[in-house]
Amino acid sequence: MPDRGGWHPEVPGRAAGLGERFSCHTLRATGITAYLKNGGQLEHAQFMAAHASPRTTKLYDRRAQEASLDEVERIIL
Repeated sequence: MPDRGGWHPEVPGRAAGLGERFSCHTLRATGITAYLKNGGQLEHAQFMAAHASPRTTKLYDRRAQEASLDEVERIIL
């Protein structure tokens, strides 16, 4: 990776075994998703993320991309 100056989360992410697709947006999505998953309100997440629109905050919500253990156990090989 070329040195662009400054700190880049990709480097410690790779060192921690998180792979190349780790970035500051990954951290934002993880934090917003965890907050909402634990009962937080979208409007509060929007404020904490300093987003002008709740639509922007919804882009970071990854709850719909999670699979439950029940769903995984339905896989028959």
